[in-house]
This record gives sequence, structure tokens and C-alpha cells, in this order.
Amino acid sequence: MSDCIIPEIKESEDEIIAIRRHLHANPELSLEEFNTSNLVARQLEGWGYQVTREIGKTGVVGSLSKGQGSKSIGLRADMDALPIFEATNLPWASTVPGKMHACGHDGHTAILLAAAKYIASDACQFNGTVHLIFQPAEEAIGGADLMIKDGLFDRFPCDRIFALHNMPYLPTGKFGFYEGNFMASADTVKITLQGYGGHGAHPERTVDPIVTGAALIMSLQSIVARNVPPGETAVVTVGTFQAGIASNVIPDSAVMELTVRSMKPEIRDLLIRRIQELTDFTARSYGATSEVEIYDSYPVLVNDAEQTAFARQLAVEFFGEDAVLDSVSPSNGSEDFAFMLQQRPGSYFLLGNGEKGEKGGCMVHNPGYDFNDEIITTGASFFARLVENYCR
Repeated sequence: MSDCIIPEIKESEDEIIAIRRHLHANPELSLEEFNTSNLVARQLEGWGYQVTREIGKTGVVGSLSKGQGSKSIGLRADMDALPIFEATNLPWASTVPGKMHACGHDGHTAILLAAAKYIASDACQFNGTVHLIFQPAEEAIGGADLMIKDGLFDRFPCDRIFALHNMPYLPTGKFGFYEGNFMASADTVKITLQGYGGHGAHPERTVDPIVTGAALIMSLQSIVARNVPPGETAVVTVGTFQAGIASNVIPDSAVMELTVRSMKPEIRDLLIRRIQELTDFTARSYGATSEVEIYDSYPVLVNDAEQTAFARQLAVEFFGEDAVLDSVSPSNGSEDFAFMLQQRPGSYFLLGNGEKGEKGGCMVHNPGYDFNDEIITTGASFFARLVENYCR
């Protein structure tokens, strides 16, 4: 595949890898990407882009026009790290305890910077406008939505928009495309059960929120099994359950948090409704009261069929049929690029980081993960081809 890489991008490979490893060694969490965004902005300004900072607090947009064409295209990369202690022992490992680029956003940023340098050069010919969107806070609170609410597409109109994500367990440098509903919606649900605490020796004088919570947890498992039609994708997972501090004390309250995933808005609505109904019914049946809070909601990521077909065909044309995987399936993971795809047609695709047991094959969100630098030039070349072939 090396002969498919744009020569000018290949020439800047060492420079971009150095930037990627600098970002990896200096990770910043969601909405704390001040140094990262400053680095990005300085690079873009040096290459001649019109740069706008502080879109969605720490987001950056670099804009560049060539020719007289009216077409516009957006390319997006996320920038934030995760609250994880790194365990790679690499020379460029995180220097910030408890913070790590464990999802490859350092690599995504590097890919878009590599593309940016080429797109700004005389070697890249296109007729229109490109907006390079460096997004904060993908991991935490929906930085894509923050940028949109800050006027992203009003200020930087895009006819279509694209993004990629590195994917361990997929062969290095291979592309994965999927038309339609590709990644699940995600809701975090917090349930508070209010009982009446007391001495553990006299449970009859209390309303036990732990017993209530245990019954509720079992009831929640019936939602997917008995309320969701067979064949539909749905997940209801209780991730935390906190109550009590002593063995002989029945506490006043218990709190649990759930993650709820689905591939269709109507299934998501069903899951939330049944969680609310079962929580209310179970709490009342045990003499307790309840509160259900829903937050950090991401919509289903829906890839536009036309734009996905356009991107896939380009990958085949420039990298070969063997470079495109046929086995990519929808994921129960969530991705806030879904907010952008609600606003503009586009596609979110995968780029193989390396198969399991090979370089780049450690799963994301793992302390041993590292982005595979070998795929930077592949991703950057493809981003550049998207610009050149749309803005003709």
C-alpha cells in the first residue's frame, strides 16, 4: 500500500510522527486541550490557513480556499485524552500521571495535520473550501455538540463532512465503511433510591434501598430480554451500585448508574421508558421513592449512504479493493461525531490500527494501547483525496 501514499505526505512523515508522540507524551483531558489546540493552531497558521480558536471552548477550525468553486468539505479529528494511567513504558509514554491518549486521538490529530500540510501546498489542487475541524471533548461531554452550538456549521459551512477512527483488531491500514446506522446511541442513567435507614439488626424498622436496588437490577435485565424485539440491538448495563458504609447499618439511599445503548431512536425511547417505569414500580413496591436522571446522551451515528459510497469508492480507486474490508459491522460503542452527521451528510469510517497480537493491536481504553504511527500517511492521504475529488 506504500505506493498509494501521496509523496508529499510521505516526505513529512517523520515530522508528523514527532508531533504525534509529543501529543501522546502530553495528554490533555476533555475541554483541557489548551496546549494541544495551541499546537494545532500554530501549525495551521504556519501553513496558511485561516484559523479560528475556541470553538466549543478548546476547538480549532482551520479554513482554506482554492480556486473559485463554491463546494465545501469538512474533515474532523478529535483531540482529547482519557483519565487512565499509562503502562506502555514507551519513550513517548504519558508524562502526566493518570492521563493517557488511550483511544488514539493523538493519532487522529496527527493524521489531519499531515493532510492539512499537503492540502495547503501547491501540489494539492482543488476548487472550493476545506474546513479542518479539531474537536475537543469527544470522550466526555460531547464536544461535537458544543462546537455546533457555538455556530460551527453557520460559521464554517460544509456540504459534507468526514471523520475516521483507528481500530485495533483490524489489519493495519485497511479501511472499514458502513452505510446507515453504524454506532449506537448512548445514555447515562443515574437512579437514586431513597429509603429509610436504621440498624442492621432491625430491618423491619427500615426501608432498605439495597434490597430495593438489588430487585431493580434484576428487573432491568428483563427489558432487553422481554421488551425489545428479537433482532434489535439494545444494551442496558448497570455499571455502578453504591450504598452503605458499614455492615450493621442499613443506609438511607442507594445510587446506581447505567449505560444504555441502542441502534434506533425508537428502541432508545423504549429502553428509557421501561427503565423509568420499572424504577418507579420497584421502588414503590418496597416502600421507597426514586429519581431517574438521564444525561450525557449521544444519538445514533448514521452514515449517509451516498457519502459513504463516495468514500468507499475513493478508497478502492486509490488504495485498491484489498484495502477495503467487507466485514465491518455496526458497533454498540458511541461517538459524538453523530451530532455533526445530524447536521450535515457525511461518513465516519474505520482505519485498521493492527490485528490482535500485532503492533497496534491492543484495544483502545487499555493502559497498554498505543496508536500505530504506520497508518498516519494512509489516513492523511485518504483525507486529501476526499478533498481533491469532491472539490474539483
